Amino acid sequence: MFQLLYPLVHAIQPFLVPICFVFAWLFVILGAWSLVSMMFEGVSHARHLHQIPCANCRYFTGDYGLKCTVHPSLALSEDAIHCPDYDPTPTSY
Repeated sequence: MFQLLYPLVHAIQPFLVPICFVFAWLFVILGAWSLVSMMFEGVSHARHLHQIPCANCRYFTGDYGLKCTVHPSLALSEDAIHCPDYDPTPTSY
């Protein structure tokens, strides 16, 4: 049975090394691209989350049970980025 494939294998053999070489480098490049895009996405998401002003708000309690006295369901979430009741705490020097 394998004698029938013998001419086919010898016809394809000179092309196998270049084809495998190209596919191996394509796999490496796509993996690197995926890692870099994941890193940029993570940095972008972190920058977006750093816009949440709750930690500097006058109404933020820091307590797990009641994070904010005005909007407890919005505190420390992305919905709190444009909170209408945000009042910065006065800084004491």
